[in-house]
Amino acid sequence: MNVSLILFILLIGALATFLSGNKSASKVALFFSLAALGCTSVLVNHYLNGANISLNNPWILQPNVSFALNADGLALALVLLTVSLTPIIIFSGFGNKFENSKNFYALVLFMAFAMTGTFLASDGLLYYIFWELSLIPIYFIALVWGHGDAEERKKAVVKFFIYTLAGSLFMLVAFAYLYSKAGSFLVSDLTKLNLTATEQTWIFFAFFFAYAIKIPIIPFHTWQAKVYQKAPTIGTMLLSGIMLKMGLYSVIRWQLPIAPLAAKTYMPILIGLSIAGVIYGSIVALRQKDLKKLLAYSSLAHVGLIAAGCYTVTAAGLSGAVSQMIAHGFVIVGLFFAAEVIFRRFGTYKIDEMGGIRSQATKFTSMFMILVLASVALPGTFNFIGEFTVLYSLSQVNIWFAVLGGTTIILGAYYMLKMFQNVMLGETNAKVFADVTTNETIVFVIIIAFLIFYGLYPKPIVDLVNPSIVEILKQINR
Repeated sequence: MNVSLILFILLIGALATFLSGNKSASKVALFFSLAALGCTSVLVNHYLNGANISLNNPWILQPNVSFALNADGLALALVLLTVSLTPIIIFSGFGNKFENSKNFYALVLFMAFAMTGTFLASDGLLYYIFWELSLIPIYFIALVWGHGDAEERKKAVVKFFIYTLAGSLFMLVAFAYLYSKAGSFLVSDLTKLNLTATEQTWIFFAFFFAYAIKIPIIPFHTWQAKVYQKAPTIGTMLLSGIMLKMGLYSVIRWQLPIAPLAAKTYMPILIGLSIAGVIYGSIVALRQKDLKKLLAYSSLAHVGLIAAGCYTVTAAGLSGAVSQMIAHGFVIVGLFFAAEVIFRRFGTYKIDEMGGIRSQATKFTSMFMILVLASVALPGTFNFIGEFTVLYSLSQVNIWFAVLGGTTIILGAYYMLKMFQNVMLGETNAKVFADVTTNETIVFVIIIAFLIFYGLYPKPIVDLVNPSIVEILKQINR
């Protein structure tokens, strides 16, 4: 049993969903997403028991390209995030009706396939192919099934596509240059190259443009809020919960080990840009009147802190960043789902048209409040573990980085609690808000249970990831 089975299940699932017909598409997609989760769980167990589940087979002879999948703890942690959130995201859509749903859910599974491949690929060209493939489904998901004016939606989605594609071309050029030096695209060969300081700088920033757009890091963030707002909520969940983690993961897997000298040289600038995103995202979130845009800027602030942790190039920074990637993935999916639940009842994302929900829906209010508290890193939630570890790593580099990075907690608590007050409290709304259905409750309970369980006992995830972090740090400090 090897790791390619996960990719096979997701790809076959996308095809089966497309062929299943509109009536049963969502159920078929859910079945295959759960099958991928089950397969991944078995493979993680094999990995923890010492089995080699990685794969390296010749694929293209000229240039020398391998179908190589590296299933270490870091890759498996992000694959687990992907295959755990995918069935939750699909199940969350059961309360919506999508035109041509077989196409819609097939694209969701195909996107999960591409993102999983990105996390597993250890050959640079294979990694680039999966990276680019993930763009195609989200482009159509946002364009065809998105919200609002069709022309505005088209502009937002095309801007996102062009931005990410342009950034990726820099990365492709970097891979081509690295191949000319190593004769291989394998990350294990690329990290052994003795590149000059100048070469490392060019390679580092070629990767940086691709990753900074995907994460996003300011000033490369301008596509984000509009796309999050215009995409259907399932698309927004895929973007914020999983897809942006591709950039953060790639910083750790590819950028830092291949160009470690450049990473250390430009560390203050990179951390500064990341923390600027924390402050900028928080301040702009304060001014938002649309719930989805507020959550989009909140996400920008949180991933800025994660990026800062990555660029500390310390064990605590990398470990905390991975923990926060996973925690952020679950909490942001939960928050966007809460926004969708409100939209289903009120037909709006405008905050000033909400309010008074608490008196009509106590169960929803309680679960929404827990997600809000998790997003501001309340102790006892998994988000606290990640944010505390990242802030600790920033203090090791410079105490002022930690102080400025910590503003995400203060500002985040202010705008999230203010949002909760405006959305949920106040006089009873004239519109009827029915409390959560059984399906909606299941989604919320799974997400909240995950955040609280690993907030109290993060050891399984930390133990899975840390050996890979140690190996990557050895490559960086070689």
